[in-house]
Amino acid sequence: MMRYRHLAGVAALILAATALPARAQFGGIVYDPSNYAQNVLTAARALEQINNQIRSLQNEATSLVNQARNLATLPVSQVAQLQAQLQRTQQLLASARHVAFDVQSVDRAFGADYRGASLSASDQALVDGARTRWSNSVAAFEDALKIQAGVVGNIDGARDTMTTLVGASQSATGALQAAQAGNQLLALQSQQLADLTAALAAQGRAQSLDAAQRAAAQDQAREQLRRFLAPGTGYRPGTVSMFHQ
Repeated sequence: MMRYRHLAGVAALILAATALPARAQFGGIVYDPSNYAQNVLTAARALEQINNQIRSLQNEATSLVNQARNLATLPVSQVAQLQAQLQRTQQLLASARHVAFDVQSVDRAFGADYRGASLSASDQALVDGARTRWSNSVAAFEDALKIQAGVVGNIDGARDTMTTLVGASQSATGALQAAQAGNQLLALQSQQLADLTAALAAQGRAQSLDAAQRAAAQDQAREQLRRFLAPGTGYRPGTVSMFHQ
């Protein structure tokens, strides 16, 4: 706009300073000052329009560049590493011995080994049941320790993943890259929550089996005491010779 005003001012000066007639002739060339000024104004308007078009194209180009940046995908993906860590924890849970993390397995174990002591079971059967329950409790505590060790082992991988994703988020060039980095950070948090859930579940399983083992032992102890005190089959005092004469 300033350029347009400048050119218009030049044209006005030309008109004011012209002392020639309205139509002067120089060597056969007719010079018309008013026509010349009009041509200058027309050229100024055309130049301003061209400048406006150039600015519009520049703005459109900048907008396209920004859109391209916003649509660019994040060049870093930690999804495979997170899935591998989660799979290792799942494998540890699946390798639980004796009483698995399964409703049907729990039903079978409690139906066979943790029910009340049978009045008709032999003494050897009672001993075998107590040994099975003790073995289940020991195996459950061992499984809990293994899962806790696996969760601790995932901490190093989680730290490296977090460092990579935070760096990618801070250097993101567009909205899509920032969003993808944020989504992967949320996936990392979900994986860590899954590890925590697995550790708590394993610890709770071990504690529950140990409590069930103690409850079953108490019931078995009552049955053994009943048998010991039962008339005719219980303890009968007798004469014992401590020394031979």
